[in-house]
Amino acid sequence: MTEATSCGGVVIYRGKILLLYKSYKNRYDGWVLPKGTVEKGETHEQTALREVKEETDANARIIKYVGKSEYSFYSFHEQIVKSVHWYLMEAEGYHSKPQKEEFFVDSGYYKYHEAYHLLKFPNEKEILKEAYEEYKKLKSKNQWGIRQRR
Repeated sequence: MTEATSCGGVVIYRGKILLLYKSYKNRYDGWVLPKGTVEKGETHEQTALREVKEETDANARIIKYVGKSEYSFYSFHEQIVKSVHWYLMEAEGYHSKPQKEEFFVDSGYYKYHEAYHLLKFPNEKEILKEAYEEYKKLKSKNQWGIRQRR
């Protein structure tokens, strides 16, 4: 068994959520949230921001940590146990461009109920739900989208 750590983002712009569609040799098809593996010397926040930029080309900033999801899968007859740390992020605009090298063929911003139903994995649906609740709370207190850009 091998343990792996990734970080990703629930990226929101004007209430819509950024998703990616991955298609890999007919073995994997589905909508996902942007995420990726922590590289040596990186913090979880740095990984999340880098992966969002690499996979979607979107400029985003972290608003807050929203939680961790865990799952396991088999790769070459070895069990991989993966932990993913998730951050609520705000995008600077609707721009996104899927990273072809990672087999992403489409990306876009979707309303919450659309995004929830499009997402392939239950653990990502759960994180989306938590992040969106947090987004609504911040928005209701006028704490979303008004902080100074760094």
